[in-house]
Amino acid sequence: MTLRHPIRVRYAETDQMGIVHHSAYVVWLEEGRTVLLEALGLPYHRLEASGLFFPVVALEIRYFRPLRYGDVATLEVWLEEAKSRKVAFGYRVERAGERAALGRTVHVPQDESGRAIRMPRDVLVKLQAAVVT
Repeated sequence: MTLRHPIRVRYAETDQMGIVHHSAYVVWLEEGRTVLLEALGLPYHRLEASGLFFPVVALEIRYFRPLRYGDVATLEVWLEEAKSRKVAFGYRVERAGERAALGRTVHVPQDESGRAIRMPRDVLVKLQAAVVT
């Protein structure tokens, strides 16, 4: 499953040169995976309430074209991998059909104490069903 999510570039997300600061992309990726998890019936606040957390353990973003204040971009997000001890999301940011950035995050399931755990079977099954190959 690939989810498409609109992003409107806010003034606060731009730098002195008038382009989106690289740090804004990290926030957008988080928003995208949160929306994807919700679409899969796994709202992140419920996962946390059940004691399951998915901290980012790796982040990669490649930038191709700048975005500017007022641009409307589209964030595509999908699951690349879902295993009992690891989840990876892929991302593409585009404007008017042109690629602006590609990204990937890797997450390790943890309990509230920060200890790595195996993902609960019901969550894993839902995530695996949504992996894009």
